[in-house]
Amino acid sequence: MFTGIVTAIGQIREATQKGDLHAVIGCPWDPAGIAIGASIACSGVCLTVVERGGTPGDAWFAVDLSGETVSRTVPGRWAHGTALNLEPALRLGDELGGHIVTGHVDAVGRVAAIEPIGDSRRFTIAAPADLAPYIAPKGSITVDGVSLTVNEVADQPDGSCHFTLNIIPHTADVTTIGALKAGDSVNLEIDVLARYLKRMQSLRG
Repeated sequence: MFTGIVTAIGQIREATQKGDLHAVIGCPWDPAGIAIGASIACSGVCLTVVERGGTPGDAWFAVDLSGETVSRTVPGRWAHGTALNLEPALRLGDELGGHIVTGHVDAVGRVAAIEPIGDSRRFTIAAPADLAPYIAPKGSITVDGVSLTVNEVADQPDGSCHFTLNIIPHTADVTTIGALKAGDSVNLEIDVLARYLKRMQSLRG
């Protein structure tokens, strides 16, 4: 379980296709604090640490990604040199600063537009039709592992939707969100509460 509050930006140092994809991710943590078997959200994807090493401030950890995981996330996201938003799993007693995030990507969205609003930037994200019913104004959504609040939702004729986000300078600076441009793809995870509410509604119907 995660909160969508990114604590570091890592970078893929190696990506080797064996039976599964084996990736080595560099990070600015102390390797002594990274446990084998621990869960780390990597741009919104919950992955299990299988190796670790390095030195404090220049650590690395390795993960294995199944074909299913690769197919359901942003194409090309697991290539050498790619920057990733990192968040270790929530521990009992930690502050829940974002919202409850599972680290299971529901779909890939697309940045439709970015425009400056004061010191911030307004992002318009296109989401597929199967996610549209779960996205609501003032609700929470995870974009590339970052917990964000939806501003507005515009339903599209094909059943998909466009939703807007306000990205403040701090969020842009400490996550990979600041490097996104129009046309880029992003990992999306809907609010787990919205998922259960939709299920309850369908059963009533």
